[in-house]
Amino acid sequence: MSLPHAILTALLEKPSSGLELTRRFDKSIGYFWSATHQQIYRELGKLEGEGFIRALASTQPARGQKKSYEVLPAGRAELARWTAVPQDPKPMRDAMLLRLRAAAVVGTEGLAADMRRHLDLHQSQLAEYREIEKRDFPPGRDSPQDRLRHLVLRAGIDLETFWAQWLTEALKEFPEPPGEPEH
Repeated sequence: MSLPHAILTALLEKPSSGLELTRRFDKSIGYFWSATHQQIYRELGKLEGEGFIRALASTQPARGQKKSYEVLPAGRAELARWTAVPQDPKPMRDAMLLRLRAAAVVGTEGLAADMRRHLDLHQSQLAEYREIEKRDFPPGRDSPQDRLRHLVLRAGIDLETFWAQWLTEALKEFPEPPGEPEH
């Protein structure tokens, strides 16, 4: 149920066309709530059908135009309702942790290399989040809205930091293959 709410949030921040929205998802909301472009376009149609958003009138000819969408009062009310409803944390499901547990039973063949790959991915994502933080949240940018957006980014930074530290520690349980430098 959260994809429609992610879209409503993004459109309340800035009315956008479907293409603009998918690009914004790729650069922000998609870091913590991913969706394919097809899912976003499909959801835009549903939200419009439910009366939560509407396509803005265009000054361009009808054929091949980009539709821009804005949130209607019913959409804002739905987002406010959803934001206020208590939700339980989701149980963690992580294939790497399950694979590590399975390795205790069947052996670790190939697992260390994939763990090093995961470490590289988490370190890369962490560096990207830190660049976003430096760019988008300089000292003094502290409106209530900015502080909440920064909290979301900080959660991503903290999670990537955790995974990088945990994987670094976990890899100490695996002998390095001959001829490979320590990670």
